[in-house]
Amino acid sequence: MIDSTALFGQFETFVAEGLLQRLGCAFARFIDTLGRTPPPVTLACAVLSELETRGHSCLFLSDLVTSPCALLGWPPEQWQGLCDAAGGVPDSAAAWQLALAACDHVWVTGSADRGQPLVLEGERLYLRRYWRNETLVATAVAGRAARRRDIDVQAVRTWLDRLFDAGAGGEGDPDWQKMACAIAARSHLAIITGGPGTGKTYTVARLLALLYALADKPEAMRVALTAPTGKAATRLKQSIDAALADLDGKAGDMPLPLPAGIGAASTLHSLLGARPDTRAFRHHAGNPLDIDVLIVDEASMVHLEMMAALLDAVPAHAVVILLGDKDQLASVEAGAVLGDLCAEAEHGNYLQETADYIAAACGERLPAAMVRGGDILSQQTVMLRKSRRFGGPVGVLATAINRGDAIESSACLRRAEGRVLSWIDAARQTDLLQLALEGRAGAEGGYHAYLHLLKREPRGDREAHAAWAHEVLKAFEGFRLLCAVREGEWGVNGINEAVEKHFDAKGLIRRRGEWYVGRPVMITRNDGALGLSNGDIGIALPDPDRPEALRVYLLDGKGVAGVLPSRLPQVETAYATTVHKAQGSEFAHAVMVLPPEAGPVVTRELVYTGITRAKQHFTLVSPNAAVLDGAVGRQTRRMTGLRMMLKTQALPAPVTAAPRKRSRALRVSPPGQGEFDFG
Repeated sequence: MIDSTALFGQFETFVAEGLLQRLGCAFARFIDTLGRTPPPVTLACAVLSELETRGHSCLFLSDLVTSPCALLGWPPEQWQGLCDAAGGVPDSAAAWQLALAACDHVWVTGSADRGQPLVLEGERLYLRRYWRNETLVATAVAGRAARRRDIDVQAVRTWLDRLFDAGAGGEGDPDWQKMACAIAARSHLAIITGGPGTGKTYTVARLLALLYALADKPEAMRVALTAPTGKAATRLKQSIDAALADLDGKAGDMPLPLPAGIGAASTLHSLLGARPDTRAFRHHAGNPLDIDVLIVDEASMVHLEMMAALLDAVPAHAVVILLGDKDQLASVEAGAVLGDLCAEAEHGNYLQETADYIAAACGERLPAAMVRGGDILSQQTVMLRKSRRFGGPVGVLATAINRGDAIESSACLRRAEGRVLSWIDAARQTDLLQLALEGRAGAEGGYHAYLHLLKREPRGDREAHAAWAHEVLKAFEGFRLLCAVREGEWGVNGINEAVEKHFDAKGLIRRRGEWYVGRPVMITRNDGALGLSNGDIGIALPDPDRPEALRVYLLDGKGVAGVLPSRLPQVETAYATTVHKAQGSEFAHAVMVLPPEAGPVVTRELVYTGITRAKQHFTLVSPNAAVLDGAVGRQTRRMTGLRMMLKTQALPAPVTAAPRKRSRALRVSPPGQGEFDFG
């Protein structure tokens, strides 16, 4: 067997040049220390670990053969150097399969499992943890979708006719919101996807009312609302409360859920019971959540490992509703779960059985082109298609971006130049700093309102101080600078520093060290003891009891909560944030800043997500106009096997579950007891 010394020398060079994460090199060394590891397998291990850090959950062997440089962004000559150091590598996916299957550290699915750290399923190579998570998600999703609930279809029709106005879908168009409720009521899982303004939370509020109306004991029904971030969870609760309040008085004797009875929405970490210093949660299959309905908003942000943990902790009788925009950015961590689950949502792919059920349950007719057969998951997925908020220029731009039309995207920006859309070709940061201070072209104010309020602190009245802090926070939330990247002059760090200096020079803030009055910060780590979540925004303001001291105030329902800066977990200044961190948030005016050079992270999904954070105004700032065209043409591709697992699973025919039966949640345990959890 060829020695791997030369290969590890190349790995170290790649680490020094920033082409390979240190973790990838360490993982390859770990596998090598297990003994009898051929160098090509060691090379595949380094590649697999590197891909995991970039959000992929597995390695397709065909890509390792046909396009390794494009896959990894490595120069061809350096990739060839790695191959030479490994003594040559297999020249086909089949040859790679044989080489990996011959290694003692690789479990080939279907064979005897000895707890090896690597898993080979077909042409996909996994770290065991990611294979386990994908298997659990695929099995749980498919099993829940296939299990029908015991419902009275005529009762569903009666209640839905009361919950939805006739013809609400539009002239000649089906009412997708009404159909989504009908679909969700019949099974233990439903996925509702759609862009901004399509009414996902409006729909799920009516779905909740329907589930209450169908329940034998509605007063005993337990509903959990959750989202990946604290801000998204708060918005979900507020939206559902508002929608239920709107229904009150319109539904007659319908047993509507009371907003107070649903309880506060929580983050996923809080719901599952995150514990310090461990990946494990308090709730799992052995200690499931005590719920009957679970509603998960912003599901596009939920990464593979979290989705697996969540589904593992849900009791078998509960109904799971996933809400989200399938076209938004996936989580920064591995997987693209919602995108995989909704891969065929646009085409429908409904069975005739589903079309007949929809007609009976809500009186709507599916378009004939969408009734052409599909898997069990398609029967429980609905895409909302009519935006009631994004019908103007911002919506037109988002649609053009989403379909990859760079010409129309640029034309749309220039055509709607003015109050709604703006495009600044900025060679320097000066224009951006002016925009941050005053806004532009009627797009009201930038951070001007928040900065002005800082000077109006009330003295000696704690209630007035709390009301002022609330007003400052709300004013700050109306505007945001969103960056595509973190580093550099046009990244989060550079822009935050420039904005602080600009505001300080104009006397709008007094920056004296790290903490100062008016400093906006984002929480970057969960803190269960303080009730703080990654992504929460706070502003440092004087303490009413000790004006010389500061507290960081955060929105807390309809009021505010103050925390000493010294008690906060990790924070960062937040005049500018990444687009990723802004998911789940909306701003009256969103400004998206593109870097001067396109990189692999500047993609169509990133631009689309940035645009759809804007409720009223959107401004694009770019020192290089060509970067937008490049981003629109660059679609994110995450390598996962989830959709393939869903396609290839042997699924049971839809069956009726006994109503409200309590049982343990579905759990997938891979054969064998061993489990590798490296990294």
